[in-house]
Amino acid sequence: MEKIIAAVDKMKPFFEKVSNNPYLRAIRDGFVSCLPVILFSSLFILIACIPEIWDYKWDDHISGLLWQAYGYSMGILSVLMVATIAKSLTDNFNHKLPKLRQINPVSVMIVSIICFLLLSIEGVDKGIATEFMGTKGLLSAFVVAFTVPNIYKFFVGRGVTIKLPEEVPHYIAQTYADLIPLAVSITFFWVFSFVFKDVTGMLFGNWILELFKPLFQAADGYIGIAIIYGAMALFWFVGIHGPSIVEPAVTAIYIANIELNLQVVQAGGHATAILTHPTSYFVATLGGTGATLMFCAMCAFIAKSKQLRTVGRSSIIPVIFAVNEPILFGAPIVLNPVMFVPFILAPIANVWLFKFFVDVLGMNAFTYILPWTTPGTIGLIVSTGFAKLSFILAPLLLVVDTIIYYPFFRAYDKQLVEREARVAAGEADDEDEAAPAPAAKAEPKVEAKPVEVAAPKTEKKVLVLCASGATSSMLAKAIVKGAKAANAPVDSIAMAYGQHKDCITDYDLIVLAPQMASMFDELKHDCDEKGVPAATCSGKEYVGLTRDPAGALKFALENIK
Repeated sequence: MEKIIAAVDKMKPFFEKVSNNPYLRAIRDGFVSCLPVILFSSLFILIACIPEIWDYKWDDHISGLLWQAYGYSMGILSVLMVATIAKSLTDNFNHKLPKLRQINPVSVMIVSIICFLLLSIEGVDKGIATEFMGTKGLLSAFVVAFTVPNIYKFFVGRGVTIKLPEEVPHYIAQTYADLIPLAVSITFFWVFSFVFKDVTGMLFGNWILELFKPLFQAADGYIGIAIIYGAMALFWFVGIHGPSIVEPAVTAIYIANIELNLQVVQAGGHATAILTHPTSYFVATLGGTGATLMFCAMCAFIAKSKQLRTVGRSSIIPVIFAVNEPILFGAPIVLNPVMFVPFILAPIANVWLFKFFVDVLGMNAFTYILPWTTPGTIGLIVSTGFAKLSFILAPLLLVVDTIIYYPFFRAYDKQLVEREARVAAGEADDEDEAAPAPAAKAEPKVEAKPVEVAAPKTEKKVLVLCASGATSSMLAKAIVKGAKAANAPVDSIAMAYGQHKDCITDYDLIVLAPQMASMFDELKHDCDEKGVPAATCSGKEYVGLTRDPAGALKFALENIK
């Protein structure tokens, strides 16, 4: 098993390269930006539809108003995402362009919307067809969002722009500088749209949806869902945030399927599309990636090892809300050969069981999206519209995960008990007897020095970053708590990586969570340019800091200094 883990660990540079792919990151960042819209839409649909389960129907006028909120949010999701994805990709390009030759992200967003409409929307009698402005247009939105920034990069990067005299104000000059790439982008998609329709007889948005339909169907099968959710766990096992790599590639399927399921149920049919965001949130990653909820519970309540018992009890609340980095790095599970099999197997078993309930037993698949931090069993029941079988599936998943994890938990617990006994007898050193895992590739690390740090005289602000802003909030809260106890003028907040790019100079230190360590070089480059220090640390140290407010404050002040 250790040889297998060592082989997987050797692939970590490749995984990190994949996670840094600018196009996958653009999809991820674009979706994160639009997530509030999706959740907002789902809230109105829940209010509109859930009462029907108990045979209560809203007045037609009220129902129409509720669906109107959905139509003007989720119904234009592709328009929103083409803009946010294009902006994210533009920001990535600007990172590598000279400071005096940057692409205007606002112009790219506007042009991307225009090009998307040219590609996916057609006129009808006294109006336009809006079918592909929602989830059906996501694939064509990706194509436009990837293409327009590259057109801008080609012209702006080579200085092929309209240049005005120096006396002309900058904001006016910028308008003319954008004119050539703007004109080329719009003209290209305008010509392409009508030529493509003349040749194929279809809108591009419809054609690309039909092209990828077999892939969507294959991904929804037993093998497809096993690969998708097994890969998420595998990436996380080597310390890389797995969902940030895998989910951008399937985001279009997720969103299209959730709306398809809703439409089928509203028409009185059986919703069968498996791949959706709630499947990831409330089935595959029950308690976080690796479906670690029951493992954490076992650590908290039946572990004999002091290490597992302490880690489990301090992690159980975050894990219930799907924030499982404390148990991943604290147990640890990451790069621990003993935990490899259940960590990969449990998510696959969960989604296979869910698919069995849908395909064989006739339960409706997910039709609503709730926030990913909703406790898994609650999210499962509500997001399926209170399907009767969901009340059986929810506890059954917990039983299955317990069965899968228990033998490995017991074996690992026994190892740690023996180690702790040797340490107590003075036969071994606690640091030398680390958890049985192969040596991982060294992460960029800033060690806290064992010296006291004086409180600053002026207010200091610390930004902590992770993939979603959840893990980072734990360290941010620890810093704030430590600052209050020490009466130090230090404040801290958390964000998802990518949200910080326009506000780096607002902070005195930016800390990166360990699962995002592959992004540290980029972060440090951005911070160095603006004179702001950046820091990260190992997973074990990070978990320790989240539990030690004084140590978290000390870590922040040392790196600010």
